[in-house]
Amino acid sequence: MKKRITIIITLSFIFITAIFSQTSLYSPGKLAEDKNLKDSFVPPDQKGIQENFWKVEDKILLYRFSQGEGKPVLILHGGPGMPPYSPWKGLASVKGYSFIYYHQRGCGKSTRPVDKFESQNFLQNMGILNKLLGIKTQLADIERIRHILGQDQLILIGHSYGAFLATLYAFEFPERVEKLVLISPADVLSLPSPHGGMDRMRTHFSPEEQAEFDLFLKEYFNYGAIFQKSEEELARINSGFAKFYVAALGKKGVGLDEGTEETKGLGGWMVHALYLSMGMTYDLKEYVKKISAPVLVIHGARDIQSEAVSQEYATLVQKGILKVMAEASHFAFEEKPEEFASVIRDFLIHLDYSRVEVAVDARRRPMKLWFTTAIGPQQSRCSEIGSPKG
Repeated sequence: MKKRITIIITLSFIFITAIFSQTSLYSPGKLAEDKNLKDSFVPPDQKGIQENFWKVEDKILLYRFSQGEGKPVLILHGGPGMPPYSPWKGLASVKGYSFIYYHQRGCGKSTRPVDKFESQNFLQNMGILNKLLGIKTQLADIERIRHILGQDQLILIGHSYGAFLATLYAFEFPERVEKLVLISPADVLSLPSPHGGMDRMRTHFSPEEQAEFDLFLKEYFNYGAIFQKSEEELARINSGFAKFYVAALGKKGVGLDEGTEETKGLGGWMVHALYLSMGMTYDLKEYVKKISAPVLVIHGARDIQSEAVSQEYATLVQKGILKVMAEASHFAFEEKPEEFASVIRDFLIHLDYSRVEVAVDARRRPMKLWFTTAIGPQQSRCSEIGSPKG
């Protein structure tokens, strides 16, 4: 009997792994034409909605707050599932813009449409998660927010996984994007990643810490038993990632409190809905090449993530700039707010992309040059995004 149970469990695991690794519920470049979304891209009427919330679908409310006054700029938080509860320090001195933060559905103060599953039918539950919290639904929410804001085009600022979402939105709705800012964009343009992915974090640990991290990942990615868990249980497990991330940054001399606002209100199901809807193997780089809007990529030199990841984003798009901040890690907007604000101002206000040129560096490799417009007595200046290292 024990042998039979073991065989059944093993076959079930193989079956689930095969489904997850080869089935992507997201078809890139086709979202605008998708007829299977629960509702249209036009959101419900916002009259009577409680303060600080948007209604994007029936029974789905997104919490939001803003910083500053002026032209709207939408902020996409990272994690996935780690929403902000206060404005970024690095945007406080950038005038003329209203920076709008929101909690993506499934985390923070926004609606969490799934608690527990009664059925253990993997494919059925995977479809429900995809419909309610998956990548297509998160991208559709951005388009619905654009309608609510009454903007023909959006300026998007995405951090980490939010930068990945902003990138996807830009090639799904290219005519709806004015500019993109990608801060420490997540290493998920393709999986498996050529840049190391989570293994880069593991390399910072001692052998004992690596063993502990491996045990955590085993629980974190235990998809054979995931539908036995609740939203609260998954959020607790997801919070463990913050513990290891903070520890890895500490190895690089970066201090970060794992109990700060970045780890409040963590998502549970939404995190895994995003993973499941994308699958374990894909490559989106060819789609990223179609993005024609100006893109600023900001990388912290002290980040765990390789600079090559940020450089990949910046060089794949048609009009990309890479800015490396020497004393920042993954949270440049909090660590170096004044420098961050200066970089954002240059990009949003002064950048003249009618004067982009292509040159070569000393080793005959291509690099892009961008120019800021002259203001008052200032002269136009140029800066390079740099070229691939190696």
